[in-house]
Amino acid sequence: MYIERDYFMKKGDIFEGKVIRTEFPNKGIIDIEGQKVIVKNALEGQVVRFSINKKKRDKIEGRLLEVIEPSPIEQPAACKHFGICGGCRYQNLSYEQQLDLKKRQVEELIEKSGLSFAIENIYGSPITEGYRNKMEFTFGDEEKDGPLALGMHKKNSFYDIVTLEDCRIVDPDFNVLLQAILKYFKEKGETYFHKIRHEGFLRHLVMRRSVKTGDILINLVTTTQSRLDESEFVNMILSQKIDGKVVGILHTLNDNLADVVQSDETKTLYGQDYFYEYLYNMRFKISPFSFFQTNTLGAEVLYDQVREYVGETKDKLVYDLYTGTGTIAQMLAPVASKVVGVEIVEEAVEAAKKNAVDNHLDNCEFIAGDVLKVVDNLTQKPDILVLDPPRDGIHPKALRKIINFNVDEMVYVSCKPTSLMRDLLVFKEAGYEVKRCCLVDMFPGTVHVESIVLLSHKSPDSHIDVKVEFGEGEEKVPLDKIAERAKQYQPAPRVTYKMIQEYIEEKYGFKVHTAYIAEVKRNLGLPMYDAPNMVEELKQPRRHPTAEKVEAIKDALKHFGVI
Repeated sequence: MYIERDYFMKKGDIFEGKVIRTEFPNKGIIDIEGQKVIVKNALEGQVVRFSINKKKRDKIEGRLLEVIEPSPIEQPAACKHFGICGGCRYQNLSYEQQLDLKKRQVEELIEKSGLSFAIENIYGSPITEGYRNKMEFTFGDEEKDGPLALGMHKKNSFYDIVTLEDCRIVDPDFNVLLQAILKYFKEKGETYFHKIRHEGFLRHLVMRRSVKTGDILINLVTTTQSRLDESEFVNMILSQKIDGKVVGILHTLNDNLADVVQSDETKTLYGQDYFYEYLYNMRFKISPFSFFQTNTLGAEVLYDQVREYVGETKDKLVYDLYTGTGTIAQMLAPVASKVVGVEIVEEAVEAAKKNAVDNHLDNCEFIAGDVLKVVDNLTQKPDILVLDPPRDGIHPKALRKIINFNVDEMVYVSCKPTSLMRDLLVFKEAGYEVKRCCLVDMFPGTVHVESIVLLSHKSPDSHIDVKVEFGEGEEKVPLDKIAERAKQYQPAPRVTYKMIQEYIEEKYGFKVHTAYIAEVKRNLGLPMYDAPNMVEELKQPRRHPTAEKVEAIKDALKHFGVI
């Protein structure tokens, strides 16, 4: 049956079908004669036309060509750029529909991962438009060799840029400033940095805004391939009519070839290189490259739930790993004995230290460095662990070190559910279980959602008291018999691929690849986890072991008692 299906569905073929559900993150699932096809950006209930663009034995992906019929749950999107801009994907749903969809998607991920816990609730953002306090816009063109553009990447495009005139998820001041800056550089005839030719001047425009004060920080990111008229640029910006106040204009030089915002040198052209944001009657200094939640009002909802999950912190030692500018750390500090925050971005750590002083907190320590390395120097066992890692989750080696703290409870804040599920499986193996979980929608109109999980180390269901007496006499265990009995229960040593390779090379005089050993084991029906080391992939088209090597591998497996 598979061959028949494989025959009718080839790469490049075009099909029509109805989307039966939308999986995280925005993957439409279509059934074509029993074959599951994944079509990105297709919404459940839509009838779509798509072409097959990726085909593997266990997965088929299609590229959306056209929406033939809208979904019954769709509504007109408020943003004029919706469908072209790659930023927001769910603006054609009511906010209640967005929340329901995101909650169900995470529940499906939980089930697929083999985990079992309930989501208590999904909390919505206090505002659904104009909520972002930071945006990174990109210079480019809307089509090859077209006029200068400034905005977001087009949907499914690495190169093309959509000029935003009325982005709905940022403050209106951002739209005014973006248009003014684009117009200025168009009149100057400046070029954008071309990703292939590595030529051009303009790269990014980063704007940050304090929701509580309206203060705005502008950072223009360019190469060194041209010269900016700094005074003219500053005067142009300050002349714009906006509701907020521009408190700082920066110019970051970046000649790195990677398409990321980073600084070789940053100059302050006007005002200051920071502003303050306020949460829970505390003040936080926000610098150009420091991490701060992009939805300030949503962050208050998020941190309310974090505080509830953390619980009582009085006189306790708290570790806040991946602390950013120390927001969570300082939120928990007032009654804790001490809070230690770890963050890899040095600028953010300096801001966190300054924030703690400004907020009159003398029990906060912030350490600059990679969590993977810093935890080795944290010798004191914390009472509470808070984890708020980047989107890709926790490094596997760091995860093991975190588990070794052996805390009773920890709170994990995640902005990517798939990374969270991967890490939760490791915690489960280490004896932790999910005690509570909720979601917070920090990103209305988009596919993203924040998760908060309270992990608790499982306690034994019951205890059995066993009394053992050592020595000579009735019902006593002789001391000279203890070692002998221990040997009877000692597990057999693990047999590694390296041991098998060394045995074969010494006895037969030739080498065998780990992939050959794996193939023989599979053919013998042996479990692949008997050897703990990873199997390398062949660096050439796959070949099979010769009969001589197969017999040598079988001999080695017999020698080590595997078969």
